[in-house]
Amino acid sequence: MSITNTWIIEQMNCYPTYENQTNVVFNVAWRVNATEDVYNATAYGTVGVTYEVGSPYTPFADLTQDQVVGWVQGSMGAERVASIEDGLATNIANQVNPPVVTPALPWNA
Repeated sequence: MSITNTWIIEQMNCYPTYENQTNVVFNVAWRVNATEDVYNATAYGTVGVTYEVGSPYTPFADLTQDQVVGWVQGSMGAERVASIEDGLATNIANQVNPPVVTPALPWNA
């Protein structure tokens, strides 16, 4: 089986108006859910995004989750995205094969 990573946008903070645009996103709360079989791991955080004056502008109501995930990952950079997903994979691997166990004490069994 392989791990599936699902990036989700939880919330976006906006400036009411900025450079003649309305509801301009400047901060995004994100979450990544990793699943493999019955095992799950989650990471979450926030990242700042900047609207560059003169660049294409998508009205808030027309934004898609895929578009905003692209902003988040672009702002983080490929190395940070890979690091987050690698950490989730390690978390799941440790659930499948725990590196540490705590068996019952032999005199209490």
